[in-house]
Amino acid sequence: MIQLSINLNKIALIRNARDTRHPDPCEFAAEVIRAGAHGVTVHPRPDQRHIRADDCVALGGTSLGFNPDRASGQSAPAGIEFNIEGNPFAAAQPSSRYGVSDYPGFLQLVEAVRPEQVTLVPDADDQLTSDHGFDIARDGERLAPVIEKLKSLGCRVSLFMDPDPAQIERIPALGADRIELYTESYARAHERGEYEAVLAQFQEAATAATANGLGINAGHDLNLNNLRDFRIPKLLEVSIGHAFTIDALRWGIPETVRRYLETLSAL
Repeated sequence: MIQLSINLNKIALIRNARDTRHPDPCEFAAEVIRAGAHGVTVHPRPDQRHIRADDCVALGGTSLGFNPDRASGQSAPAGIEFNIEGNPFAAAQPSSRYGVSDYPGFLQLVEAVRPEQVTLVPDADDQLTSDHGFDIARDGERLAPVIEKLKSLGCRVSLFMDPDPAQIERIPALGADRIELYTESYARAHERGEYEAVLAQFQEAATAATANGLGINAGHDLNLNNLRDFRIPKLLEVSIGHAFTIDALRWGIPETVRRYLETLSAL
């Protein structure tokens, strides 16, 4: 079955709107895993406007990818995955907010946490959200030693990519394990009701990835409506955050996870 990873950034964003510890991303991680999700994703940024470095350390407090449920003291089931996304070249940055620890730099943070998967994303520090994949022709030489380092830490490495087969075919030489297809263009086309041509681009990219020995993840603006039509061969994992948070406000976490799992099972 296609794995479901829940992005917790929006949970942290709600917390950061007030000077409080609630909602606690660790508690929500436990909730989504109890409901049946296969893992959790976070995307820390140097300004720590949502998920913070300390959250990543807390979520990585067990080898299963998130802290035990504080109420019951029970850990997650075996096989739960913790995925940290971010720009591998993001440097250390002092915190501008009282009581918030400094950002140690992306690679330093990953080395401290050692999540099961690391997804490298070429976003600038001041971007609102990710909006493009890597240009391997330009960035491959810089990425190769980073990927080697991450794999030496025991992390699976995925690269955030546009659906461009020519770029994807360059990735095996770098040593990465997977790609994450950046799906905003598909989501926008689906909203317009004319997604078939765009979907075909993603299918072609997925075929190129498989032919080159790469696993396939996907994420960005996927939701219950467009996910049911996202028929990608050999898709292994999707990451859902913004839409999941909205849906959970409507239906609660268990029912929302159930609906996403049901949708994925039909693909």
